[in-house]
Amino acid sequence: MKLSQFKFNLPKEQVALYPHSVFHEFKNDDGTKGSFRITRRDECRLMVLHRQSQTIEMFKKDAKGNPVEGDYLDFRNVLDYFDEGDAFLFNDTKVFPARLYGTKEKTDAKIEVFLLRELNEEMRLWDVLVEPARKIRIGNKLFFDDTSTMVAEVIDNTTSRGRTLRFLYDCPHDEFKRELFALGEAPLPRYIIDNREVPHATKEDMDDFQCIFAKNEGAVTAPATGLHFSRELMKRMEIKGIETAFITLHCGLGNFHDIEVEDLTKHKMDSEQMIIPKQACDIVNQAKTAGHHVVAVGTSVVKATETAVGTDGLLKEYDGWTNKFIFPPYDFGMADCMIVNFYQPYSTLLMEAAAFGGYDLVMEGYDLAVKNGYMFGCYGDAMLIVND
Repeated sequence: MKLSQFKFNLPKEQVALYPHSVFHEFKNDDGTKGSFRITRRDECRLMVLHRQSQTIEMFKKDAKGNPVEGDYLDFRNVLDYFDEGDAFLFNDTKVFPARLYGTKEKTDAKIEVFLLRELNEEMRLWDVLVEPARKIRIGNKLFFDDTSTMVAEVIDNTTSRGRTLRFLYDCPHDEFKRELFALGEAPLPRYIIDNREVPHATKEDMDDFQCIFAKNEGAVTAPATGLHFSRELMKRMEIKGIETAFITLHCGLGNFHDIEVEDLTKHKMDSEQMIIPKQACDIVNQAKTAGHHVVAVGTSVVKATETAVGTDGLLKEYDGWTNKFIFPPYDFGMADCMIVNFYQPYSTLLMEAAAFGGYDLVMEGYDLAVKNGYMFGCYGDAMLIVND
């Protein structure tokens, strides 16, 4: 397929800058009014695509089974499509506060430093991106706090914006990492940061941009579809007898890189570290063998399972890296259902969703989403693709 086939017009106001929330107003003793926001992870809209029948659901139904136009499905309805014995597979990677702001020595120029991954624990070496990159050269020092305690030296250029930093901080590693992360903020995508009134993440974003089941630290962006699951929804799954399994894929910035080739076969994805444990394999393989649904929660989970699925259609243990790029047409070997968000035009995430649900059906769903005011992006609404 071609890059241009994934173009669509997305109104700016339909890009979610905050998670789905409700606002409560209150009155102070002096008569002034105030308000506060409460995040409702599981109350975003849900669209359901049926692969076999090529139909799309957007609305809840009345007692006679007829859709009630304007009464949209919400994410809590996702469980209506599954029963006891079905298995949901989640990505339990944990986002760390990867975006820092520092100053360059002598000039005091403001520099954004985006932590990618730690290269050497003992030497405090980190692979990072810097902005503006033209100002940062080997030998420069960057300061990250008012006391000049957290200082880093640039020791290598890796890409046009990439640098290797050595942090000059002499203390036990746990203390260093705690102090470093205390200076950072949630690594929200640029399309969110750049369009907010205040171009920074809030303290609340560090919780909002983290799945409630996040466990294994290493992601620089959230597996966004997992953000919709609340503790209440997970408990409802347990009561209903739906199995849950967890893999780890540390989501990287490659998901947001622009594709610079029209022929998608020539695009190369960045590698991401992933681990699929035996317990996850046992749960989903048992469900699949018994004829139950296996539901992949998010594109990162599908990327991981398609990396590790065997020729017998069963999931295998895995500990390594993947740079799998999935776009139509693609023959999937593991999950038969998938939950995704609504993604940006030209996004590799949209391409993977289109490969799973079928290009024509998914793009029809996107057209309806735009026309009906669905929200797009990491904090946006969700799509369920089922195999019926």
